[in-house]
Amino acid sequence: MIKSDKARMYVKMFNDQCQKIDDLFLEDVSVSMKIFYASRRPDLDESLILDLMQGFIYKNDRQVKHKDIRWGLDKENPRSIIEVSDLIPET
Repeated sequence: MIKSDKARMYVKMFNDQCQKIDDLFLEDVSVSMKIFYASRRPDLDESLILDLMQGFIYKNDRQVKHKDIRWGLDKENPRSIIEVSDLIPET
């Protein structure tokens, strides 16, 4: 359940900007994400972004088996840069 107004606003912006890929990832994936916040007191958590990518990038966020999450500060241009790739099984 989304609690804050900022999170609800982020959901709307995400849905307006994220393009659904034709062939969703169906297997386990790795997600690399850098979130640039407008302040040092961020409300946004990466778990919301992972949830929002369901149906756009992969079928279910339970497919995310590896995460590399970083954050930065950009008061003028807060944003998220996200890369999703197939998870290569360890041998």
